[in-house]
Amino acid sequence: MKSALFVDFDNVYSGLRRLDPGTADQFARTPTAWMNWLIDSLELPAPTWPGARRRILVRRCYLNPQAYQRFRPSFNLAGFEIVDCPAITSEGKTSTDIHMVLDIVDLLQQETHYDEFIVFSADADFTPVLRKLRRWDRRTTVLAIGFPSAAYRASADLLIDQDEFVRKALAFGEVVTEPPPVEISPTPELASAALALIRQAVREAPAPVPLARLASALLRTIEDLDASSWGSFGSFRALIDSLDLNPLAVTWEGGGTISDPKRHSRPATPNAQTGAVKPNSVQVKIEKLIWAEVSRAPQPVSCGRLATLILGQDSSLAADWAGKGTFRKFVESLNVQPVQFNWNGSGGVAFDPSRHAVSSEVAAESGTEWADKTLYGVARHIHELTDVPLLSPKRYRNLIEMISIDVLSSPFNLVETGKRVRDRCRDSGLPVSRADVNHVLRSLLMRGHTFEEGPNDAPTLRTKLADNIRSLCLREQIMLDATMGNAIENWIAGGRSQ
Repeated sequence: MKSALFVDFDNVYSGLRRLDPGTADQFARTPTAWMNWLIDSLELPAPTWPGARRRILVRRCYLNPQAYQRFRPSFNLAGFEIVDCPAITSEGKTSTDIHMVLDIVDLLQQETHYDEFIVFSADADFTPVLRKLRRWDRRTTVLAIGFPSAAYRASADLLIDQDEFVRKALAFGEVVTEPPPVEISPTPELASAALALIRQAVREAPAPVPLARLASALLRTIEDLDASSWGSFGSFRALIDSLDLNPLAVTWEGGGTISDPKRHSRPATPNAQTGAVKPNSVQVKIEKLIWAEVSRAPQPVSCGRLATLILGQDSSLAADWAGKGTFRKFVESLNVQPVQFNWNGSGGVAFDPSRHAVSSEVAAESGTEWADKTLYGVARHIHELTDVPLLSPKRYRNLIEMISIDVLSSPFNLVETGKRVRDRCRDSGLPVSRADVNHVLRSLLMRGHTFEEGPNDAPTLRTKLADNIRSLCLREQIMLDATMGNAIENWIAGGRSQ
């Protein structure tokens, strides 16, 4: 896949710096490292073809030399063309956005057909550009630090998760989106059993062994393995990558195979026109299967069971879940309403909120924990448009109090504070996912709050969080009348009687 990368340095760096100065410097000083991650590890925006790889033919960094000249050598060494965008107004505004737009349009006119345009910027002004690229049948990938608008998110084919970018591309700390409260670590015994079975299968096979067949065999043979979590490795590919398979060779093209180079000939490369996406009829069949299983179950259904049932319909999905990589991403791409998923427990569950008694955390997200249904309707509307966590008032109140207690007793660090606050909420009996804790902490930082300087009392933090939500609502053109303003105040600062 031929790609072109456009980096609004000032926008990304300043956004990261508001969250953590160390992360921002890591981005600015190690572009070679995160470029390698973009090329080798970041998924490709659909549609794509088996075996496709990203080739970034154009690398442009738009940088204000008056403020960030010290980072120029790092981007030169990473092969970037650097476009100087000095401040042109007394307020410090640069011409980066217009330079980027003109360059993107220019590439559309060139003979080389660029399949993908990668934009590093949270500036919603690029929304029309993304839409134009879509009309020209080009894929778009976006990294937006902070809280990009709903229109901007919807206009991109692939939105890079900023926590994943920090954790994997920058290798800075451990920023995870949503670890389950109870986590089972991968065991050496499980990996050894998988390795022995794979080696035996390849040794006995006259030809390269399809990964889908191996995945099915592992699930049938190893007792503690299920297709939703793959023994806490997360995905079948992660399990395979963790094993020392030498001298066996693994290829992921066209569904993938494992072979012995001494005995097996290299499999033919699949036709580029052969898509990896399952036919619509199969997708519909799987959606009906999930809905039927959940609708007749007296309680939430474990995702491990659903994965087993789905693989019974089509075992080839086990290798890479129709190009989605993990079971979670696969099922979340399906239309199975009213079924909902909760991933806070080990392996996750699927449930129908109108029928199933659910845990307290699932209840917080499904609305059954809310005494004021009108307030829940307003909060859900805001959540759907702005991505603000849909927590009940009492969970927000408790979460803010846990943040206040933690930063008053320990130095603030986005990663470590997020971990401790999640644990404090869990211990208090009102658990909140790590992703939601991180979202609230980022909201306060983006609002200009400095935990090192304070004040960090709960009322101050609640006020700033409510102000941030109001700003996000205004950006999404949600009418902020007195009723809406009071609803936000009751949502974030309420909870005594909820």
